[in-house]
Amino acid sequence: MKRKKRSKEIITDIKHVHEVRVRFNDCDPLSIVWHGIYITYFEEGREAFGRTHGLSYLHFKDNDYVTPIVNSNCNHKLPLKYGDIATVETIYVDSPAAKMIFRYNVYNQNKDLVCVGETTQVFLDMEGTMSLSTPEFFLDWKRKVGLL
Repeated sequence: MKRKKRSKEIITDIKHVHEVRVRFNDCDPLSIVWHGIYITYFEEGREAFGRTHGLSYLHFKDNDYVTPIVNSNCNHKLPLKYGDIATVETIYVDSPAAKMIFRYNVYNQNKDLVCVGETTQVFLDMEGTMSLSTPEFFLDWKRKVGLL
């Protein structure tokens, strides 16, 4: 597995590519995608990543955890417009901490980079208590994909 080090985080080659068609209601009065919609595109990419790599929200729930986002950022480079086909590349960033980090690259149909971003999620049990250690089911997933 190819890895790049960045402090204690390791950018892995565990990723997923997902296409999104820009809908009319994604656009603002300027006929471009409203900036807040990119977070929705990140979520679509993250859900597709989870379905592909066995890490879905239902899997968390089945193990009595939820994973709220505690940090997100988005850097816009170029606009998307109604009818465009965007490609969302979702990359898992490994961390020794009890959290999940995903990086996103969004491209237009010409393969131009239009947006980059990152989200961080933590593990809460069903009572809402944050887990300070990585849950065993998530460690099992990391072993399965070769991170441990």
